[in-house]
Amino acid sequence: MNNLDIIEISKEFIQSSEYNYISKNDAITEELVGMKIFDNPIFAFGSAEDNGFTLLKAPSVIGEHFILPKEWLPEANTVISYFLPFTDEIIKSNRIDKHWPSNGWLHGRIEGQKFLMEFSKYLCSKLVEEGYDSVVPILDKRFKSFDFTSNWSERHVAFVCGLGTFGLSKGIITEKGMAGRLGSIVATLKLDISDKNYTDVYEYCTMCGACVKKCPVGAISLEKGKNHKMCSELLDITKEKYKPRYGCGKCQVSVPCERRIPKLDPKIIQAIDEVSNIPLV
Repeated sequence: MNNLDIIEISKEFIQSSEYNYISKNDAITEELVGMKIFDNPIFAFGSAEDNGFTLLKAPSVIGEHFILPKEWLPEANTVISYFLPFTDEIIKSNRIDKHWPSNGWLHGRIEGQKFLMEFSKYLCSKLVEEGYDSVVPILDKRFKSFDFTSNWSERHVAFVCGLGTFGLSKGIITEKGMAGRLGSIVATLKLDISDKNYTDVYEYCTMCGACVKKCPVGAISLEKGKNHKMCSELLDITKEKYKPRYGCGKCQVSVPCERRIPKLDPKIIQAIDEVSNIPLV
């Protein structure tokens, strides 16, 4: 099994899995029945021994509680990081209301996460069939969250593997933008390691401030990035309003990084350098 094999079986699962389509039983409204949640994923393949993972243990990034790939799986060789972009239907629906999440986005956040788990388990099963061991850290009993960090962060792992860089809103900007969900697997399978087309943590972000204006509660600023507490408080409100679902995603839609890597204007490179000390957690 090689990199292309993983990409191809993933595309097949994305297109055919019932979990990637909103079911009649789950749909908030009738017009959402059958709506597709995700387009084809994109991947980055990182070495389990990449020093970038060790750097995540720094107090200024995640902290000592971050578990390294080889601590999850001692024989690990590769970390497979993937981004599942939301479909146009999901994204466009969330552009309309400026404060509350759309019904489509709520499904993308909750049913989309359920699909991501099924997708991750499916990839693991295919690896096992080929004789390789693997772990999905966020499905492992050792996975734990600590306030606004965890011992395995999909965003930070994606950055180390080469999938993309951070944006001002603390999401990861990939070649398919940031409107979607991230996942990863630690595996014993040896794969070709992806090139990293960046060196700086915020390299793909133009610091244009669009996400600052889009945030309904002003939780993002050019000076400090995202205030996780303010963001979390809004999500708590949506949990009450839309339970059992919740979400927001306004900083991911109607912004230059919604679907792509924004073009970097040379005039603002200095401005990016000046805010490069924004914390990543």
